[in-house]
Amino acid sequence: MASAATPLRILILGTGNMAVNHVTAHQKIPGVEVVAGVDRRPEALSNFCDRFAIPHSFATLEEAIAWGEFDAVSNVTPDAAHHATTLAFLNAGKHVLCEKPLATNARDALEMADLARQKKLVGMVNLSYRDVAVLQKAASLVAEGTIGTLRHFEASYLQSWLTQPAWGDWRTQDQWLWRLSTRHGSKGVLGDVGIHILDFTTFAAGSRVDALSCRLKTFDKAEGGRIGDHVLDANDSFTLQAELENGALGTISATRFASGHLNDLRLRLYGEEGGLEVRFEKQIGSLWVCRDPDLETANWCEVAAEPVRSVYERFVSAIREDTAAEPDFDHGAELQKALDAAEQSHTEGSLFLKIAD
Repeated sequence: MASAATPLRILILGTGNMAVNHVTAHQKIPGVEVVAGVDRRPEALSNFCDRFAIPHSFATLEEAIAWGEFDAVSNVTPDAAHHATTLAFLNAGKHVLCEKPLATNARDALEMADLARQKKLVGMVNLSYRDVAVLQKAASLVAEGTIGTLRHFEASYLQSWLTQPAWGDWRTQDQWLWRLSTRHGSKGVLGDVGIHILDFTTFAAGSRVDALSCRLKTFDKAEGGRIGDHVLDANDSFTLQAELENGALGTISATRFASGHLNDLRLRLYGEEGGLEVRFEKQIGSLWVCRDPDLETANWCEVAAEPVRSVYERFVSAIREDTAAEPDFDHGAELQKALDAAEQSHTEGSLFLKIAD
């Protein structure tokens, strides 16, 4: 446990777009100092450290570990690098907040979770929608029995950056184009946001996925199915039928073709005594509940939710005060098992598969 009287020193690994969110959030927390940045691109590293007044910079992970004057790491590297880089920091005795997904497969994710546990270090995954207050409130209401035994659910993650240019032109900008090509490391919308909507659902429902069936779809988007050296073969949409360990049955879906929705999440949970709906649209969350005596009239009432601590604040608290590291690496690995099963189900004709223990 780190003392609150001593500044907690954070290193940022990777200086891309998401790193800005990490450093900004860390620098807002009292008693936290971002002391170093690491990136193999000299110009990007220099600009990043200058912009955020970060005193130390390193071209490689090995140089940073040899220096060693930091307590914890925000790992903001590309997905494929999460496994090896996180293991290196854990073996060096550093706590790690890793961007989602924890790894690109369950085997690697489980190895990361096991090592964090063995080293007695904090390992957390940046599942950022846990910071949405109405999602936390919904989880509390379900746990308290407000809607009774959960029976059915519907969840969706809706984006439309393939149908309009609000975030840029995917045909010409690498930050979007690579997400459409498996050769460039993409696992499509399932790999990109599937982990978010799976977590959104299972966290609120208070239960993990027990079994699932999945269908992936890639649509024609360019002549010959490619733009330059990018073969556009990553999935654009998925639909998933799932049964949770608590017995509830439902559907989970995501797409990049949801015209009219920039980045919206919706979750409906139906129990024997009521229902609730979580909406996160245009960066605004709302929570609606229908329960007795409103069931006969289907009258839904909006429920307020108090602000919650960010994942960055929870990470720091877990290190300083030994509070729950949630969502932790174990949870990240469980989600990855579900994602792996979804891919396998699709390749096996949408076979219904049980998630391995």
